[in-house]
Amino acid sequence: MQTVIIVIHLMLVLGLIGVVLLQRSEGGGLGVGGGGGGGFMSSRGTTNLLTRTTAILAAGFFVTSLVLSWLASYDRKPASILNTSPAPISQPGAPAAPAGGLLDSLKKPEAPSAPQAPQSK
Repeated sequence: MQTVIIVIHLMLVLGLIGVVLLQRSEGGGLGVGGGGGGGFMSSRGTTNLLTRTTAILAAGFFVTSLVLSWLASYDRKPASILNTSPAPISQPGAPAAPAGGLLDSLKKPEAPSAPQAPQSK
């Protein structure tokens, strides 16, 4: 379902880009309505057709965007930023765990390399 809507959405995007590029801009741009008056449609008819087509494609783009965002949030479960599990409570008077980790317990004690002379204070 979601894949079909994405494909429709992409076709609407490409169509909308094409129709917007075909419209006559203020400077003439890529407009199709230029030239003589003996063509298939008059300049005014072409403008009305392109404006209606743009509006229809824009409405379809808007609807598919809303549907896709609704589908994306449909299966999402709410998550809390707070830790919901209670913190571990230590017993009073219990011995604390030795400081250091696994690497400290695996480290071999260093043997002195040479005898050292006593130092005076």
